[in-house]
Parts: sequence; C-alpha cells; structure tokens
Amino acid sequence: MNKTECSRCNGAHFRRREVLRVGALSFLGISLNQYLELEQIMAATKGVEKKAKAQACILLWLNGGPSHIDTWDPKLNSSFKPISTNVAGIQISELLPRVAKQMDKLAIIRCMQTEENNHLQGLHYAMTGHRPNPVMKFPSFGSIISKELAARNNVPPHVKFELADVRYEDIFKAQFLGAEQDPLVLPDPSSQDFKLPDLSLPESVTLESMESRRSFLKLVDRLYREKVETVEHTKMDNFRQQAWNMILSPAVREAFDLSKESEKSRDAYGRSRFGQSALLARRLVEAGCRFVTVPDWNRKETGRDWDTHGTNDEQHQDVLVPVLDQVLATLLEDLQQRGLLESTLVIAMGEFGRTVDPIVRKGQGRDHWCHCWSMVLGGGGVRGGQVVGASDDRGAYPAGRKVSIGDLYATIYRAMGIDWTKEYMHPIGRPLKIANSIHDETGVPVAGLV
Repeated sequence: MNKTECSRCNGAHFRRREVLRVGALSFLGISLNQYLELEQIMAATKGVEKKAKAQACILLWLNGGPSHIDTWDPKLNSSFKPISTNVAGIQISELLPRVAKQMDKLAIIRCMQTEENNHLQGLHYAMTGHRPNPVMKFPSFGSIISKELAARNNVPPHVKFELADVRYEDIFKAQFLGAEQDPLVLPDPSSQDFKLPDLSLPESVTLESMESRRSFLKLVDRLYREKVETVEHTKMDNFRQQAWNMILSPAVREAFDLSKESEKSRDAYGRSRFGQSALLARRLVEAGCRFVTVPDWNRKETGRDWDTHGTNDEQHQDVLVPVLDQVLATLLEDLQQRGLLESTLVIAMGEFGRTVDPIVRKGQGRDHWCHCWSMVLGGGGVRGGQVVGASDDRGAYPAGRKVSIGDLYATIYRAMGIDWTKEYMHPIGRPLKIANSIHDETGVPVAGLV
C-alpha cells in the first residue's frame, strides 16, 4: 500500500498519537482525535425520531442482583412490610420511603425473566441481550444508543464509572461497533482528588497557551509535519479541532466539575460513591451526554454489593436500600426541577433477582434468581405510576406475561426514537438484532410504557 494512502497502515497515525499527549483518552487506549474521527465516520443517526422524548439515559446498575421481594415486589415471605406510595394501589418495600413519594414518576416491571443465573453471564446478558459466546463479541446497549444518537455539544456520548472488578469492564464496550462507541470510564467522583485526566492539561501548560495557534502547533504538529505531509492533514485538522474544542470548552470542563454543585446538592445525593456518581451523571446528561452507567458496586471500600448470599436482610436494610432510596429519589426530583426528566430516561436494575427462600446454610442469605425479578424505569416519556406484570404469591415466577431483556431494550429504543427492529451485521457474517430477545427473536416494546 502506498504510504500516502493510509496513515493508519504506515504507522504515521500512531506516531501522531504519541505526539498528542494532551487529550489522550487513556481509558480507551485511543487518542481523542481518533475517537472523534471514528465517531463521525461510523456513528449512525438513522432511525432517530424527531418526536422521541428521551434524549439521554442514566442507568443505575445494582450489581449483584437486588432481592425483588425486599424492594419492588414485596411479599409475605419478605422480612419487610409493604408500604403505600403516592399512587393508589401500588405498594413497595418499607425500605424505600422516599421513592414511594416519587412513584408517579416510575413504572415497575415485576415479571422480568432472563436466561443466565451467574454474575458474569447474567451481566453480559443484561447488557447485550445475548448469552456469552466464545467466538463472538456483542455490543452493550449503551454503545448502541451512543452509535444511533451520536454526540452532542462536544460531550462524550457514552460514559460509565469504573467497576469494582475490571474483569467485567469489557461487557460494557462496543466491540465490533468500534472503540469510538466504548464508554469513557471515570474514576470515583466522591474522592477528594477526583479529576478527569483526559480533560486536564499538564501543569506546565496553561489554557492561554493552548488557545494560541503558535503554542498548539509547537506542542502537537511541528515535528510531525516536518516529517510527514499527506492529503490526510486537512481531515485530521478538522478532528483535531474537535478534540481541542472538547478539551478547551468551558461547558464540557464544567460538566465534569462537581465543585460547581452546592454543598446542599451534594449532600442531597449523599457523599457516597454511588450518590456522587449519580450527581455527576445528571451534570453530564444536562451537558449533552447520551448514556451514563452508574454502578452501585463498591464491595472493597464500603461493603456495598447486592449479591447477598450471607445476611440478606441486614444488607438490604442497613447498607444497600437506604442509599438507593436516597439516590434514586433525589435524582428523579432533581431532573424534574431542572426540566430534564421528560428527556432523560432513568433505569434501576441488576442482572437478576434473588431466591424467595433464604439460604439457611449461608446465614439467611438469598441466592441468584433469573426466573422472575423486578426493575424500575421512569422519565424520558415513560408513563409512570404503573406496574407491568405480576409475580406469583411468593415472587418465584411470573403470573402470566413475561418481559425479556429484548422487550426492555425495544422499549428503551422506542423511547429514544431508535428503530428497535434494526439489525447489525457482525464481522463473522451473522446479523444481530439490537433488541435481541429469548430464542433470538426481536423484542417488542412493553405496551403502555412509552
């Protein structure tokens, strides 16, 4: 291949990446220029309905699997009593008093049924709609939303906060859709030294110097341009400018700056990792981000983990649910007050539920249960104040209709103006449904939700 035809193949592209250190997306392993270039080339905007209400999504990921009978679907075999909500006829667990006052904004699905009963496989299934396959990689639905809707206002379209176990990070990626649809991974925003390296300039470089064309050329292009001159420069300059717009844009920098929030606001969400991540997620969607994953998973530091094989009741009552109650209720109220709730879909779910009978041999804990579980969603045009489906008297199996992950995806895509019947062609030549349901069928939007 002629060296002037493809700077990626002859290595020039990667020499440039080494030169461009400011703005390097260290979490993604690609340069910010490359990220923006590929985003423009590959991001699909077809299927976006102008009338779609949801423009962004915040996923509160309750890693490990909450006990549905102790949260959204209270039963007599739970240790906790049901309480009324602000919607007549709907009851949830007494552990969620604040969310109970916001139930008119939420819909509960009590008949979720999935196909994987272990964490790694269950997380993969919940994020992709596919069971793990040793010869295929599947994109997460967050990456699909990023691809279909594209970026706004120079803000990264897909963001997630880092997980407690890096082995799970790959599941949230875009895979064959391209690294430009991978999530930008953020560290713990509740830490005192939180900052985003990709938007932080070296101490020796000021904004004033970076805004200078002379300093820009000196820092980035001088050595490279002396050695390589190709027709690619014109296009690369366009993407470089976008990268600099992202780095230097006051609006983008401020979106990641929690110090702009009042102490009252930060206290309202709670000073936990989960709470501050949810607050930053609100700031990001307000600035233009499309999809943010906020994991509630911090076992090493605070013991937070919804995988309650041991003391299920104590964990739900004293550690897990009170924080969820605070964070979810505050997020819904905050979005509504800012006029963002109608355009922001909020989802709270794990990879499955938990058994309805305690595991006596493990100290009254509960095991994994994928056959029937519950989740909530609201905002983004979702009709709140309703319950979809039901479980049997003990919460073990759906009583009638079932909702699959593919059906949930189809509902989310419909709310966001995305054609849920769309299929992508996998590199191995197999078409993949973006709302893949059980038996490889296309999911169907849940009637009455959007």
